[in-house]
Amino acid sequence: MGSATAITHHTIVVLEAVFSPIPEFKLPNGLTHTLISYPRTQPAQVAERIKDATILVTTTIALPAEVLSEDVSPHLQFIAVMAVGTDTIDLEACRKRGIRVCNSVNANASSVSEHAIGLYFAARRKLVETHMALRANEWPWRGTLINMLEDNTGTMPLTCEEEVMGLVGYGFIGKKIGNIARMLGMKVLVADRRGAKTIREGYTAFEEVLKQSSVLVLILPRTPDSINLISTPELKIMRPQAVLVNVSRGGIMDEAALVQALKEKWIAGAAVDVYATEPAGPETSPLATEDTKDLNLTLSPHTAWVSDTTLKNLERMVGENVEGFCGGKIPAAHIVV
Repeated sequence: MGSATAITHHTIVVLEAVFSPIPEFKLPNGLTHTLISYPRTQPAQVAERIKDATILVTTTIALPAEVLSEDVSPHLQFIAVMAVGTDTIDLEACRKRGIRVCNSVNANASSVSEHAIGLYFAARRKLVETHMALRANEWPWRGTLINMLEDNTGTMPLTCEEEVMGLVGYGFIGKKIGNIARMLGMKVLVADRRGAKTIREGYTAFEEVLKQSSVLVLILPRTPDSINLISTPELKIMRPQAVLVNVSRGGIMDEAALVQALKEKWIAGAAVDVYATEPAGPETSPLATEDTKDLNLTLSPHTAWVSDTTLKNLERMVGENVEGFCGGKIPAAHIVV
């Protein structure tokens, strides 16, 4: 289904308005619409809230096959995602029903790239750990906190010119992170797919990237093939001085394995923005439990995407997608299904 069919009045339902400003939709061709906007929606509320929707605007909430069935959402034609990732939507169910899905492609690229570099510095230079030590008045009675910067091999922090950044994922954001890293003086390796028999030009074998990198950045979609892509076997072959940064999706990195790697000093540190279960906390993520507070582990609450630029991009793109769908001119780069 490429555009709206047989409908002159649309019901547009926004399930998670809290995340981004909602545009003032201006539908073409004399079409009218009713806008129903909810700040937040719980999973148990989805079915009731989308029963009359022809157009759905969503961000992170799960849309499984059950709620995408004709019994639950009989009028649904189009889903506009105010985000880049679409892994929370059953895309196959959408294909079967002819429901068009569009995302906000690369809307957060600058913000995520900068956040990834910030997390790298936090992990490499132990910014959070030393901040907390200073606030606990440890500097005066210790005399110096310099030794806190030593990694698990007793080495002081590497400078950017000494770093080898490995990128697992090389889409638009991965390329942007790589460009920043090169400007900082790092050597950059791009991992080919795990198990690839032929290595593409400009890429390096997956296992070799893990072995050579002093910084490993995960920036790839969550798919069945990428779940637990980084787990115990992968962490064990990484350099002892390595730091790991995850700004992709929760579930791609085995959280329990990462905690073990940090405790047993297989790697020097990690910085994480995304979690297998969100919102994350001590009850849902092994990364946030009390026994990890003394590890070189920096956590941010899935905020890598947040910036003024991102919010403006999301508002603009969702408007373009909804209006484009109604007018039969969806931006091709935004089409997922």
